[in-house]
Amino acid sequence: MLINEKPSLVEDYGYCEAIIKRYSKSFYYAFSTLPQEKANAVYAIYAFCRQADNSVDENLTSASQLVALDHLTDELNRFAQRQEKDLPLWRALRDVFNRFDMEIQPFFDQLKGQRMDIHFTSPNTREELEEYSTYVAGSVGKMLLPIIASDTDKDLTMSAVNLGIAMQITNILRDIGEDYLEKNRIYLPVHEMAAFGYSKHELSKGIISDNFIALWESLAERAEELYADFIGNSDGFDEDSKFAVIASARVYRGILDSVRKNKYDCFRKKNYVSKMEMVKIAAQASI
Repeated sequence: MLINEKPSLVEDYGYCEAIIKRYSKSFYYAFSTLPQEKANAVYAIYAFCRQADNSVDENLTSASQLVALDHLTDELNRFAQRQEKDLPLWRALRDVFNRFDMEIQPFFDQLKGQRMDIHFTSPNTREELEEYSTYVAGSVGKMLLPIIASDTDKDLTMSAVNLGIAMQITNILRDIGEDYLEKNRIYLPVHEMAAFGYSKHELSKGIISDNFIALWESLAERAEELYADFIGNSDGFDEDSKFAVIASARVYRGILDSVRKNKYDCFRKKNYVSKMEMVKIAAQASI
């Protein structure tokens, strides 16, 4: 590249694509099947969300987390005023906003969800867990709607939010041990743990009892209800997007089955959907 030559949008989207390929093979596998313009838009949105997530996860103290998140919030404010920094993420997102009927509020909602993580306390109830999930993950569903449901009069907002909540609950159920050991966080609702007779002490020891399995399954069943709602409303999505969105939901739902296959070990095993399983699950999305 010549010194004075500006980077192309192809390079900017390539930067975003590299991020989703690195951090989420399941999302990349599903959404890479979209038409290129839409796939690029998803990559840019994911790159923003990953930067928001990393603002919290890659900083060790709440003070440094707040500094990083405040910085990203300032950059988003500049973007909202069309004064964004000349960086790959923001150039790509500007192109997304130029091409699709995007709204800025879900991006701010995402940052609010990240702030809830900085000032973290375990949710007391399932409702509180889902409220948190609405901000940190339901917001992503709202971001994607103008891209995957651009040609419908049907209001799919709640279905998109439900998919985000389902995916966040899935993340929580997959990462129980990691969240506790590495972040000192317990996302399982306090009242739910008490109702199923499973204690914080047992969780700290990684004990997989019948009570733990019952607690885990109660939340997994809720996630599966939300996945089913989303897939049941898939007729409202664009024809060129249906396969990708249904595949993403089914592949992510498959993480729950991987935990079950590993006898509910969320403490010592890495639970994921293999590439071969992704292919099998995604194939069902085309039926």
